[in-house]
Amino acid sequence: MAARPRTTARKKPAQKRSHETVDAIVEATARVLKRDGYDRMSTNRVALAAGVSIGSLYQYFPSKEALVAALMERHVEQMRALFEEEAQRLAGAPLEVAVRAIIMRTIEAHEIDPELHRVLDQVPRVGRLQKLDEVQDRGRALVLQFLRGCCEPLRPRNLEIAADLTSSVIEVVSHETVLRHPEHLRDGVLVDETVDLILRYLKT
Repeated sequence: MAARPRTTARKKPAQKRSHETVDAIVEATARVLKRDGYDRMSTNRVALAAGVSIGSLYQYFPSKEALVAALMERHVEQMRALFEEEAQRLAGAPLEVAVRAIIMRTIEAHEIDPELHRVLDQVPRVGRLQKLDEVQDRGRALVLQFLRGCCEPLRPRNLEIAADLTSSVIEVVSHETVLRHPEHLRDGVLVDETVDLILRYLKT
């Protein structure tokens, strides 16, 4: 049985120069990943793009999987910050306002470097490379949190299932639109239609 690739960094940078080196390596990882794709990406190509020796790269990252995991973690933190901000703002909001806001925020999360988001879909979900799934989990938690605190009558009795279905629809619509049909975002019709779809499911 093949050994599972190591996805954890060897060590964290302690000094400013080390931080700069790691930042350069992670940024180069994004460039190489978008240019070459996951299968063709290699530690040698990343080191060359970052302007560092392969030895310097291996001080921090033992494999290309560890490089992508570090990149994914940064990307996820950007996306997760959007959801955390929205969770506080939506407390007590009307249902239609909240649904529209969650849809818009999910779209915004997918619009953070959509080219990178597209190529990250190619990455196998092992070890820390499962990090991207946390964004979807946070989106579902946000929906469930709102439904449980909603003052308006809701049709679904099982709110956990309702949160799963609602967040899944929003995730698929946002993902497919941003990556494949971004032109549909310009006139707002797609957002309006998605809001209507979700409200018809949730309302009594």
